[in-house]
Amino acid sequence: MQLRCALSVCHVLMLVLCLSTAEDFDWTKNNYGSFYYGTFPTGFSWGAGGSAYQTEGAWDKDGKGLSIWDVFSHKKGKIQLNDTGDSSCESYYKIKDDVSLMKELRLNHYRFSISWPRIIPTGIKSDHVNEKGIQYYDELIDHLLENNITPIVTLYHWDLPQVLQEKYSGWQNISMINHFNDYANLCFEKFGDRVKHWITFNNPWSVAVEGYETGEHAPGLKLRGTGAYRAAHHIIKAHAKVWHTYDTQWRAKQKGLVGVSLAGDWGEPVDISNQKDIEAAERYVQFYLGWFATPMFHGDYPQVMKDFVGRKSAQQGLGTSRLPSFSPQEKSYIKGTCDFLGIGHFTTRYITNRNDPPGRSSSSYFTDRDLAELVDPRWPDPGSEWLYSVPWGFRRLLNFVKTQYGNPMIYVTENGVSEKMMCTELCDEWRIQYYKEYINEMLKAIRDGVNVKGYTAWSLLDKFEWDEGFSERFGLYYVDFRNKNKPRYPKASVQFYKRIISSNGFPNQREVENWRRKAVEMCSSSNQLLAAEEQRSTAANILRLIHDPLTSHMEMVTEIVVPTVCTLSILISAVLLMFLLRRRN
Repeated sequence: MQLRCALSVCHVLMLVLCLSTAEDFDWTKNNYGSFYYGTFPTGFSWGAGGSAYQTEGAWDKDGKGLSIWDVFSHKKGKIQLNDTGDSSCESYYKIKDDVSLMKELRLNHYRFSISWPRIIPTGIKSDHVNEKGIQYYDELIDHLLENNITPIVTLYHWDLPQVLQEKYSGWQNISMINHFNDYANLCFEKFGDRVKHWITFNNPWSVAVEGYETGEHAPGLKLRGTGAYRAAHHIIKAHAKVWHTYDTQWRAKQKGLVGVSLAGDWGEPVDISNQKDIEAAERYVQFYLGWFATPMFHGDYPQVMKDFVGRKSAQQGLGTSRLPSFSPQEKSYIKGTCDFLGIGHFTTRYITNRNDPPGRSSSSYFTDRDLAELVDPRWPDPGSEWLYSVPWGFRRLLNFVKTQYGNPMIYVTENGVSEKMMCTELCDEWRIQYYKEYINEMLKAIRDGVNVKGYTAWSLLDKFEWDEGFSERFGLYYVDFRNKNKPRYPKASVQFYKRIISSNGFPNQREVENWRRKAVEMCSSSNQLLAAEEQRSTAANILRLIHDPLTSHMEMVTEIVVPTVCTLSILISAVLLMFLLRRRN
């Protein structure tokens, strides 16, 4: 049975956030219902993305070392349904297949990450460099360029070599800065003749908070109140060192750019008449995006972070702030180390002020902020508990970046929407709506004067979604994880996004509505094709079940996954068939 999840139109309260006085953006207005028909600037780059651990598979093949995610995902209870990224999309073996999908989409760029332990198994360059890992990325980069697709390469998308975690406690240790610089320098040496867009870190907020504060992500540490700040401090320094290494050793000959990709949800005040709510909303953004962007652009942490964490630390009786400080030399070294800013944005929150009393046992990054996050129940929610469709927040975030950081060059490095579906559904009308509205808000931001150069749909493929395993799907292309070959099938959003790329925007209302209609029509035939493939796969599994009831049943549980609404009837039929055959014998 197909699930229809069409997005409804957002009905939200008109709110005000006066963070600054930008002449070309009126913060007092929020025309969330308007749609602008127009095109993007000539040369605007359209892309899609993914990351190494989420897509490659081949977790222990061809000399690759263990990453913290290889270890973390193998611990029972850490990942939804105990999924792992061991095989994932098998993209390690499907370079040509995946690039052909990108070519079909007419992408200008593809964003992917290099797996540090795949090219330096222990993470320590002097130990060993894995040539087979180098060859894999060589082949991927070359094949992209042969198809006129620009590689945008992330050096660190969360898969730290496990040896570095065990030996140094990962990003808690300052020694990581030099090891990361050695790794980055090797990448510049091996791939920099062809790669001109480098991203040092993807979403360091998640690395710090979910890796070292809450323990939801690898390495799973819960160093509340200190771990996230210490990890972030070293990450910012590591980013700066890599930028300077590229600037002094490689920029003149390779002529590339080095930036970072930061996550940023937008925060909107709940009560526009309450100054404390307005301040809390800005504090939310500063503790999120500003935590990393402000040092890189201005040389130090946001003043509000220093004030709040410092005050709470003093109230706890601590002699120094739990938020580390930069020396004057470090501030000068870090400032100006972004050739471009990558923005990963998915959703928005309403923010209200809340006073969290300090306490030694309760101190944490979250309580340091003194705020509460709320959502409007009318916001469309495709099923992922954290991701609501709030397009107008995207434009406001982009204008915030323009105002705060001197209108830097921006690449949108992640934007997309997931769904939680037990049954296959290729007619993803809610994703079409999400892309249409969010991309349009980005177009409005460009009209406001924001310097956005490119957009990356997240993601090209369904893939391993960290602690959610395979229960959430972000892909433009559906991946059948039950099939060992991991075939890809286009969702309706493929055709819609392809039309946006071909038209470089939204030409007129009639044409855009026609895109949606044709996309949904095409996905119906794709659904039939996928259903036929699933029937063949199911039939083969049932035959194995009949042949050897015990062992084949065990295989079936792992290949078809757990009984879902879609497969339950098949399993019941198989059990009945076994029962009848046994009675006959």
